[in-house]
Formats: sequence, C-alpha cells, structure tokens
Amino acid sequence: MTIDLTGSGMLALTRDTLTALRTALVRDTGAAAAGYLQEAGYAGGQSLFDAFRHWLAARGRGTPESLSVESFQREATDFFRQAGWGSLELGALDDAVATLDSSDWGEADPGAGAELPSCHVSAGLFADFFGRLADAPLAVMEVECRSRGDGRCRFLLGSTEVMQRIYESMAGGEDYGSATKSL
Repeated sequence: MTIDLTGSGMLALTRDTLTALRTALVRDTGAAAAGYLQEAGYAGGQSLFDAFRHWLAARGRGTPESLSVESFQREATDFFRQAGWGSLELGALDDAVATLDSSDWGEADPGAGAELPSCHVSAGLFADFFGRLADAPLAVMEVECRSRGDGRCRFLLGSTEVMQRIYESMAGGEDYGSATKSL
C-alpha cells in the first residue's frame, strides 16, 4: 500500500530540489537558513503526522498512539521510507533523550562537505511529528549528519529545557554523549 500524497496534503519533491533550496538559503542568508528550514519542516509536521495516521489505518495497524515501541519503529520506518525520507531507528541516551538514527536519510547530502549537521527540515518535521505523538512540545537537534561526513544522521529529541541544556553544554565544547550523561 502506498501513501496517498494528494489526499494527505503532501507532495513529492526531489532530493535535488531540497538540496538546491538549502544551498541557496545558506548562500543568501548564512546561519539564518537553519531556522527558516526548521520552521518550514515544523509547519509540515501536522500533515505528515495525519498522513502517517491515515496510512496506518489503511493498513489496519491502529493509531500511532496504540502501537508498541517496536511496532511504532517498524511502521514509522516503513512510512518514512515509502515517503522517500529513509529508514529510522529509535533509541535513547541515558533515559534523558530519545534518538532517531538513519544511515540513509533522504535530506542528507553526503557530498556536501558541510561543517555542521544540516538536515534542518527534518529537525522541524520531527519536532512537530513526535511532539504530537508525545502530546507535548519537543525540541529536536541533529548532532551527527551524513552531509558533514558522518556515517549516519542522528537526531536528539527531548523537552525544550533538556535540549537547551544539551545545546549549551555542546556550545561549551562538550560532546552530546557527555552532555546527556550530565543531565
């Protein structure tokens, strides 16, 4: 069963389109591009979550909230892969934050040679998508990215307070693993 893009309020874009958009925004707006792209991703989170909900129902799998962690991971990976984004592996670090890992994430551009993680649209999408699942606001930060040569894209998800503390620790030179241990 495929995803009904039109009925879900979604459309297919090529990776080249997303890469060109990110490149142009970074070129013309510098570091502000990350915020613009995250905002755009966040705006699409509700439609993506609704599409996931309908996709699950059409497959007879229930609702996102009714799935076990293992079932959710399997179904979310199938959904995101079918939508062209790639696979996801859900996990946690020290019970402080959730992790989303992907070795084939669609927004990443392995040839980009980026200095920083740059899957900004995805970070925004995940914040809204998983915030709806958690029924609470979440913040998302990408800490590893295939666009900068890492072997995977890794996103951290947590409350805004927790993620702010991790961000501040990282800004002070600490790696994200150590920052989560100190929470």
